[in-house]
Amino acid sequence: MDEELKIVNSYQFDLDMIKLLGRLTPGQRVRNMLEAQKFAMSIIRGQVCRRFPDLSQREINIKVFEEIYQHDWSGRLS
Repeated sequence: MDEELKIVNSYQFDLDMIKLLGRLTPGQRVRNMLEAQKFAMSIIRGQVCRRFPDLSQREINIKVFEEIYQHDWSGRLS
Protein backbone atom coordinates (compact mmCIF):
# COMPACT_ATOMS: atom_id res chain seq x y z
CA MET A 1 0.00 0.00 0.00
CA ASP A 2 2.74 2.46 0.92
CA GLU A 3 4.60 1.60 -2.30
CA GLU A 4 1.51 2.43 -4.37
CA LEU A 5 1.21 5.77 -2.59
CA LYS A 6 4.85 6.55 -3.28
CA ILE A 7 4.38 5.77 -6.98
CA VAL A 8 1.27 7.94 -7.21
CA ASN A 9 2.98 10.79 -5.36
CA SER A 10 6.05 10.48 -7.57
CA TYR A 11 3.90 10.49 -10.70
CA GLN A 12 2.01 13.58 -9.53
CA PHE A 13 5.29 15.30 -8.67
CA ASP A 14 6.61 14.53 -12.16
CA LEU A 15 3.49 16.00 -13.75
CA ASP A 16 3.75 19.11 -11.59
CA MET A 17 7.41 19.55 -12.51
CA ILE A 18 6.64 19.18 -16.23
CA LYS A 19 3.99 21.87 -15.93
CA LEU A 20 6.37 24.20 -14.09
CA LEU A 21 9.21 23.61 -16.53
CA GLY A 22 6.84 24.16 -19.44
CA ARG A 23 6.30 27.73 -18.27
CA LEU A 24 9.99 28.58 -18.41
CA THR A 25 11.62 30.30 -21.33
CA PRO A 26 14.27 28.34 -23.24
CA GLY A 27 16.94 30.46 -21.56
CA GLN A 28 15.58 29.66 -18.11
CA ARG A 29 15.52 25.95 -18.96
CA VAL A 30 19.15 26.04 -20.06
CA ARG A 31 20.10 27.97 -16.91
CA ASN A 32 18.33 25.34 -14.75
CA MET A 33 20.12 22.53 -16.60
CA LEU A 34 23.49 24.21 -16.09
CA GLU A 35 22.78 24.72 -12.38
CA ALA A 36 21.86 21.04 -12.05
CA GLN A 37 25.09 20.08 -13.82
CA LYS A 38 27.10 22.36 -11.52
CA PHE A 39 25.44 20.77 -8.48
CA ALA A 40 26.17 17.23 -9.72
CA MET A 41 29.80 18.15 -10.45
CA SER A 42 30.21 19.57 -6.94
CA ILE A 43 28.94 16.31 -5.44
CA ILE A 44 31.38 14.27 -7.52
CA ARG A 45 34.22 16.69 -6.69
CA GLY A 46 33.46 16.35 -2.98
CA GLN A 47 33.53 12.57 -3.20
CA VAL A 48 36.86 12.65 -5.04
CA CYS A 49 38.35 15.05 -2.49
CA ARG A 50 37.29 12.79 0.38
CA ARG A 51 38.68 9.66 -1.29
CA PHE A 52 41.95 11.31 -2.37
CA PRO A 53 42.72 14.12 0.13
CA ASP A 54 46.37 14.51 -0.95
CA LEU A 55 45.75 15.24 -4.64
CA SER A 56 46.50 18.59 -6.24
CA GLN A 57 43.70 20.65 -7.79
CA ARG A 58 44.77 19.49 -11.26
CA GLU A 59 44.75 15.84 -10.19
CA ILE A 60 41.32 16.28 -8.61
CA ASN A 61 40.00 17.76 -11.87
CA ILE A 62 41.33 14.77 -13.78
CA LYS A 63 39.76 12.33 -11.30
CA VAL A 64 36.41 14.16 -11.54
CA PHE A 65 36.36 13.78 -15.31
CA GLU A 66 37.46 10.16 -15.05
CA GLU A 67 34.58 9.56 -12.65
CA ILE A 68 32.07 11.20 -15.00
CA TYR A 69 33.24 9.47 -18.15
CA GLN A 70 33.65 5.99 -16.67
CA HIS A 71 29.87 5.82 -16.29
CA ASP A 72 27.29 5.59 -19.03
CA TRP A 73 24.72 7.96 -17.52
CA SER A 74 22.20 7.31 -20.31
CA GLY A 75 21.22 3.96 -18.81
CA ARG A 76 22.40 2.14 -21.95
CA LEU A 77 25.25 -0.30 -22.00
CA SER A 78 28.44 1.11 -23.49
